[in-house]
Amino acid sequence: MTAAALLLGTGADLALGDPARRHPVAGFGTLVLLAEDRWYRPTRLRGAALTTVGVGATTAIVAVLDRTARHHPATRAALGAAVVWSTLGGRSLWRVADRLAELLESGDIDGARALLPSLAGRDPSALSASELARAGTESVAENTSDAVVGALFYGALLGPAGAAGFRAANTLDAMVGHHSERYERFGWASARFDDLLGYVPSRLGAWLAVLAAPVVGGRRADAARTLLADGSAHPSPNAGQMEAAFAGALGVQLGGPLHYGPRLEERPTLGDGRDPDPRALRASVRLSQAVTALTVVSALALRAGALAASTRRFARAAAPVVAAPSGPTA
Repeated sequence: MTAAALLLGTGADLALGDPARRHPVAGFGTLVLLAEDRWYRPTRLRGAALTTVGVGATTAIVAVLDRTARHHPATRAALGAAVVWSTLGGRSLWRVADRLAELLESGDIDGARALLPSLAGRDPSALSASELARAGTESVAENTSDAVVGALFYGALLGPAGAAGFRAANTLDAMVGHHSERYERFGWASARFDDLLGYVPSRLGAWLAVLAAPVVGGRRADAARTLLADGSAHPSPNAGQMEAAFAGALGVQLGGPLHYGPRLEERPTLGDGRDPDPRALRASVRLSQAVTALTVVSALALRAGALAASTRRFARAAAPVVAAPSGPTA
């Protein structure tokens, strides 16, 4: 993954958002639904097969395309940029969150409830204005890791195939990685694999949120304290990191009871600030944007470090060959 591909792909997402038609992630989701219809059994083995084939095939296809274009720098950069663009979701996330804040500010609770499912997978029917703002803020925090940090991290580390594989795993988790009668066992592998891939990006994103806290008027010390105290309290090993860092940076309290359809889930609270409101929701968008900017810088640094390490290994391997004396001439 070249620096040009990372910058062009991120720029495309910031300028255009998700493609309106023929989005590769939507196409992948359609294929997953077709595969699920054929393969579904309420067993972990069947779910693991779906995860292996879905993520493996996506990664392999992009890796082959990238390798095919390796002698054509412009084509390879275009491919990398297209993959980055299709795996990011920052602008779409921010657009929906800002719209939710706008509806709450105008007092349109019914409109906010109708919009929330496009941002967070929970039952909005009985949520108050503050609870809607909390749900939106939590979603912005969690999805900053899933829709931005993870894709850029794996793109910088492993190239376009890494970004595509991460997004495939994240999409599978969103589709089948649920605690429900149908997916409790079938979605187990997708959920666990997504947790594994998200472990480093979520923690990187959380500490970048700590670093960016002053952007939204917060204190880095408060954000770090909340992250260290509450980051592991969340039932998700990764979402809690981002939500705790955002709670501390924004000076709000996240977590608490929530409904996923008919199921009530009691979650611990994160942070000790005020209840979220539309202003906090808008601030979470600005914080997410700041984390995105810092992630791009981190990804470029990671890519430069990997390139420098590769160059040093090549130089060490080539040195004996260059230094070897030539044999006698006839």
